[in-house]
Amino acid sequence: MPVERLLRPRDADALRAELRSVATETGLPLTFGGEVHGDTLLLTEFLGTRTAAMRGLAVRPSAGLGGATVVARRPLSVPDYRRASAITHDYDEPVLTEGITSILAVPVLVDGRPRAVLYGAHRDAAPIGDRTAAAMLSSARRLSHELTIRDEVDRRLRLRDAQTAQFGDGAARPEQVREVHAELRRLAVDAPAPLQGQLRRLADLLTAEHPPGSVPLTSRELDVLSQVALGCTNKEAAQRLSLKPETVKSYLRSAAAKLGTSTRHEAVSRARRARLIP
Repeated sequence: MPVERLLRPRDADALRAELRSVATETGLPLTFGGEVHGDTLLLTEFLGTRTAAMRGLAVRPSAGLGGATVVARRPLSVPDYRRASAITHDYDEPVLTEGITSILAVPVLVDGRPRAVLYGAHRDAAPIGDRTAAAMLSSARRLSHELTIRDEVDRRLRLRDAQTAQFGDGAARPEQVREVHAELRRLAVDAPAPLQGQLRRLADLLTAEHPPGSVPLTSRELDVLSQVALGCTNKEAAQRLSLKPETVKSYLRSAAAKLGTSTRHEAVSRARRARLIP
């Protein structure tokens, strides 16, 4: 399947999933958020709203609680929105129409830049407690991690496309293909389950179809072999894959046994001939 058909999932869907997680974990009656485009926060995702007053609201830098959060790049809250003096009140009409009182806004930062903001709010006098704040911070970190991985996948696919455009189809240098393959498998190690499968499928695009009778290696064995193929030591492979060196040795021994080899070099060579790694 061409890489072009493996479209990046909507980041807004990942944001909405985190809002749903926060609502389920904390019992917050209202969660909402949006992505930052340029320097403007666009509110698009809502759970628990009673009106459409805030839908599609474009929040300018420093304006309101969300705009202040984008500029400060840290969580901000107010216990009583109507009376809050620490924020501007550019968006009072839609916010108060929804009946919001206490509210917390948490930025989602990727490489230090705000990419989205998550909000949690009450309509009564209940404060945003520590447990709720901690849950929202955890959600923001998870979303940041996922967006980071998606960005890296996009970057590497653009690199591959650029190489193809420059050198022709299939003309990327073998070592570059191997680096991309190993990096995609490394990123998959810590990725959330849905994204993990996508990363592994992208890595598989860089290998040819496995011929009949090829040796079945586990995902972890392929992860280790991909790193070893780059020249990594067991210690380096362990660091890149978040494993212990002894675990890397174990996977390498298992892969070598399945491939019928006795050394690291032979295992990599046999795996390449079997088209298991590029």
